Amino acid sequence: MKKVSFTEMKNGTKEDYLFLDKQEKNFADKTAERILKYMSNLTDTLEGYKISRLEHSLQSATRAYKNNESEEMVVATLLHDIGDELAPLNHSEYAATIIKPYVSEKTHWIIEKHGIFQMYYYAHHLGGNKNKRDKYKNHKYYQATIDFCEKYDQISFDPNYKSFPLEFFKPIVKKIFSRQPYSLL
Repeated sequence: MKKVSFTEMKNGTKEDYLFLDKQEKNFADKTAERILKYMSNLTDTLEGYKISRLEHSLQSATRAYKNNESEEMVVATLLHDIGDELAPLNHSEYAATIIKPYVSEKTHWIIEKHGIFQMYYYAHHLGGNKNKRDKYKNHKYYQATIDFCEKYDQISFDPNYKSFPLEFFKPIVKKIFSRQPYSLL
């Protein structure tokens, strides 16, 4: 396979960077497949939960789909906890970073902040502030994030819930990750 001519970026040629640009675009085009593959491996359960991380994600996305949410919100809901394994202390920001180029400002904000908003359900049991989300009370997406947590996230830990399989969401994930990134519009 062809390789660039440089060992330091400052010594790269236009030909090198045109070649790399093409490689990066081809790689980016396969993001949906990599995400779906990663999601399919989230079958281990974090100790203490009744369901796997994958099942939680599927339940959340199934609920969003059945509630006629937009395709981008269904995909964002599916991926909202994708950072749990690799970034457990900032999983919301991790997930939001992955989807940011492909979703609206609103959807990005909801996913980015859902971790803080989700604390409403448990922080007081651990000596924390369950109302930490209130610092965003005047934000235009405050209520939408409360609704996301209430309708899709906090409710989706039920081992008896019949969620759609990951395969069901594959076309929607591919569609969202194949559209023109918002940053380029």
